[in-house]
Amino acid sequence: MSPEREWRLLTSVRRAIRTDPSQVALTEAYPVLNETVVVKILDLALRVGESMFAVGASAHDATFAITRISQVYGLTGVQVEVTFNAISVSYHRGEEDWPTTLLRVVRAASPDHAKLQRLQALVVDITDGMELSQARIAFRIIRRTPFLYRPIVVIVARALLTVGAAILFGASPLIILLTFISALCAAFTQAGLARLQVPSFFSQIAGAFVITAFATVVSALGAAGIEPFTDVQPSIIVASGIVLMLSGLTVVSAAQDAIDGFALTAVGRILDLTMQTVGVVLGILIGLEVARLFGFSVALPNDALPFGSLPSQIAGAAIIAVAVALFNGAGMRIILVSAMLSVIAILGYTFTLLLDIHVGAASAVGALLASFVGILIARNLHVPSVAVTTAAIVPLVPGLTVFRGLLGIVDSDGTAEGMLVGISPLVLAGTIGVGLAAGASLGLYLGTPIRETLASVAKSRARVRR
Repeated sequence: MSPEREWRLLTSVRRAIRTDPSQVALTEAYPVLNETVVVKILDLALRVGESMFAVGASAHDATFAITRISQVYGLTGVQVEVTFNAISVSYHRGEEDWPTTLLRVVRAASPDHAKLQRLQALVVDITDGMELSQARIAFRIIRRTPFLYRPIVVIVARALLTVGAAILFGASPLIILLTFISALCAAFTQAGLARLQVPSFFSQIAGAFVITAFATVVSALGAAGIEPFTDVQPSIIVASGIVLMLSGLTVVSAAQDAIDGFALTAVGRILDLTMQTVGVVLGILIGLEVARLFGFSVALPNDALPFGSLPSQIAGAAIIAVAVALFNGAGMRIILVSAMLSVIAILGYTFTLLLDIHVGAASAVGALLASFVGILIARNLHVPSVAVTTAAIVPLVPGLTVFRGLLGIVDSDGTAEGMLVGISPLVLAGTIGVGLAAGASLGLYLGTPIRETLASVAKSRARVRR
């Protein structure tokens, strides 16, 4: 055996037995942790965790960031409690001292994936040895960073999402244009209500009402024989609007918090999700009833409209993912990854349907593939996995199924058979929603250990090369 190989073997054996002090980050150490230092460390950790939670991170990610930052600066055994709208931390230095406890309220959760990306990078920098004073300054800079895009860009991006949904169904250029106009009206309406600080529940009602009213007018023009509205399918307009209304809901985060054991946070997210969905339902029902009072109606589709051709599905899914990433404040890297993962999700969904598998299971497979690939590449590309996963599964939101169910209930004659006609599509929509949440969460949990294994292998190879 050559001397070089003997030295490598000896180095490997030594590494398996002993730790290497040179590999430990030279983080600022505090031999005596007085109360002032403890408060500074806890305050930084808590503020970082609260900011991550407020811009879209899961409760587990926020807890991990808080405990990690605390451990790096010498606080072990920090207790963290995350609820739907508050985070608290507590550290007890010893039996003779009072515990130090801090609490911050999460005022309003608003996705900002670019800021989330910078916060995760800050946690990595702290782990690699950033001093406490520098970390506090860096966090203040990140916290004061404004949203990446101006309000008009967000409004147009939300309207662009419905264009992708219409393309997904293989709609004609006229329907795509009408869908964009209706969504633009709804987006401006919701933006105005947000400025007036109207609760999001009523904002959802108003947005859904605007889209339904627009679709009803288009349907009435077509019924009157006015060109070019005679061949327009208003159900696609409403279905695309439903995808817009439900695109910002935290389905993945709610399922992930429930699986992680954050029951209170998961219940809060699920309740918020339910209320937002109920708002959409009420807005559509109010719109249909108002139209009925004026003598107008929207024809109930006899069958569920299938997706368009495979190129239309790919283009529509990519546009939806890009639009979701834009109005969630994502940068160019997250936008590109989201578009790629949305294509993976729609391809997995489409090819699973070819095997004659239930649409709910097919949705779960598409979400699983997207989240699994997303968690593997998110670390190397330094993008939040929850950001790209959320954008990737929005194309599979069952907007048309929800609309068919609601329209069936409105058109029912009050009999049990008539009600079942409307309830059946809603049950199917619920099944698809559960499949999306379960598939996305399962993909994250299957990909996490594989990602950690690949990361450890890469570090081992780097040490051997050194």
